[in-house]
Amino acid sequence: MITLRTFFLLSFCLMIGRVQAAKVDTVDTYSASMKKTIKAVVVTPDSYTGDREFPVVYLLHGYSGNYADWVKKAPALGKTVDANNVIVVCPDGNFGSWYFDSPVDPSFRYETYVASELVAWVDSHYRTIKSRQGRAITGLSMGGHGALYLAFRHQDVFGAAGSMSGGVDIRPFPNNWDIAKRLGTYAQQPERWEQNTVINLLHLLTPGSLTLLIDCGTDDFFFRVNNNLHEKMLERNIAHDYIARPGAHNWAYWNNAVTYQLLFMRQFFDKQKPG
Repeated sequence: MITLRTFFLLSFCLMIGRVQAAKVDTVDTYSASMKKTIKAVVVTPDSYTGDREFPVVYLLHGYSGNYADWVKKAPALGKTVDANNVIVVCPDGNFGSWYFDSPVDPSFRYETYVASELVAWVDSHYRTIKSRQGRAITGLSMGGHGALYLAFRHQDVFGAAGSMSGGVDIRPFPNNWDIAKRLGTYAQQPERWEQNTVINLLHLLTPGSLTLLIDCGTDDFFFRVNNNLHEKMLERNIAHDYIARPGAHNWAYWNNAVTYQLLFMRQFFDKQKPG
């Protein structure tokens, strides 16, 4: 016999299970350009049933991180995925790839991997909207740079992009975070640094070509370069949302920021629907 107390307890457990119902898969993908298997995390919402196709947000980690960072360090991510009915893919960008195809080291071809090989793999294994109208990309720190860098250079793949505390201008940091290992030193290869820093890629954009959200805390060491990017985008009439609020370069900030990013991407996806 089920008592009233047991009934409410079971109902509560079912409700909690429902809220936390996003599914987290760790998958093996393959990069032909780097000739190796690379792990990724794929988070599917509770609504991922039937024949419906879902939009995808690619969520990039920062320097020294890996594919599992977001699910380990942002515990509310699954709930946010459920709330926005999107698939989230967390690639592995290696310890410090900066999501370039390195002209120095052919074993680092993470632009090709994320923007081409991984997208194709995800589209072939999940029920996705297979167009730029159903794809967005964002990330934190190195991943914030990576997300804008990849979206600017691959506007046929991604329709929206964001950045959280992104290293959007690498030139002020010539000795940091393995960037010189990927591009060569700034002193010896200045043209590579100039050509591969996000703030110098705005010429690739036309007004309205990408839907963009840039977010950086005012106490972050990347705040100045983010504000500079914002100002340059205003000068060029490139529409974007810009968030600057108190906060530093840490997971407390990114746990908050990713909620805004996924909502922003959800609104972009909704606008692409006919009617």
